[in-house]
Amino acid sequence: MKHAVIGKTLLALAASVLVAAPSAQAATTVAKTKYPIVLVHGFMGFDDILGVDYFYQVPDDLRKNGAKVYVAAVSQVSSSEGRGEQLLKQMQQWAAKDGVKKFNLIGHSQGGPTARYVAGVAPGLVASITTVASPSRMTVQDGDNAIADLINNYSSLTTSFGSFVAWISGNSKLPQDIEGAKLFADEINAFATRFPAGVPSTYCGLDGKEFEGGMYFYSITGNKAKTNGWDISDLGMVEGPTPSDGAIPVCASHFGKVLRNDYPWNHIDEMNHVFGLIGKGAPDPVAFYRTQATRLKLKGI
Repeated sequence: MKHAVIGKTLLALAASVLVAAPSAQAATTVAKTKYPIVLVHGFMGFDDILGVDYFYQVPDDLRKNGAKVYVAAVSQVSSSEGRGEQLLKQMQQWAAKDGVKKFNLIGHSQGGPTARYVAGVAPGLVASITTVASPSRMTVQDGDNAIADLINNYSSLTTSFGSFVAWISGNSKLPQDIEGAKLFADEINAFATRFPAGVPSTYCGLDGKEFEGGMYFYSITGNKAKTNGWDISDLGMVEGPTPSDGAIPVCASHFGKVLRNDYPWNHIDEMNHVFGLIGKGAPDPVAFYRTQATRLKLKGI
C-alpha cells in the first residue's frame, strides 16, 4: 500500500502543475552571485512542466533578485553518475555559450549527488554545491525509505513514470536507467568514497568541510514527514523510527557545512511543492534559496 501511495503522489505532483500561479517578489540584487546558479532536480524530477518549475517559484524569485539562473534537465530515473554526466554536458554548453567560468550548484534529493559527481570530475567548473535533503552517507536501516522502496520494488512502474515525466516536460530523449538508480546504502556509501569532498567522516557527522578543493559545500534538510493535511504529497511521505523529511533521514543528509537540519518541511516542501502548501508557520522555502544566494554572494562566488 505504501508504494502505491508514493506512486500516486508522484503522479499527482506532475499532473497538478497544470494549475500553477506565478510568484510576485520585489526586485533587488541580494541574490546577484558572481557565478550563475544551477538548480538540479532530484529523482523523478523535471526542469519544468508547462512552465511550472520543479523548484516552484524559485528560479523567478532568484532572477528577480539579481541571480543568473540555469535549470538542469537530467534523467528522472538513473544513477547519479549518469545524471552527473548529463549535467556536466549542459554546464559545458552554458559555459561556452555565455562565457561562464564556474557555477553554484543547488541540488534537491538526488540532485545533490548529481552535482557532487560534477565537482569530482570537473572541479574547475564548480564554485559551490548546496544539497537539499540529499543522501551523502547511509546505514542499512536508512535504505528502507520511501524513494528507495519505490525504485527497488517497483522497477517497471518507476521506469514508466520516469518516461512519462520526461515526455511531459519536453525531454523525452532522456534515458531512464532503473538499474543505475538503485538506492541501496552500499551504493550511496560507495559514491561517498569515490567523491568524498564535503562528506563527513562518519554517518551523521558534522565535520564535512565548508571549503575544500577550491569549492564551498553546504547542506540543509527538513525533518517532518507530514506537514499539511491539504497537500496530497503528504500521503507519500513515510514516518520512520528516526527523524526524516519523509524520504531521506536527517542524518543521511549531512554534507559540507550543515546550515540547518531541522526545517519543518518534508521532501516535497523543500522545493516548495505542491504549490507552496507547507506547514502552518513554517519558513518559506523560496526565501531559503534567496538567502543561500545571498550567502554565496557574500563569499564572493
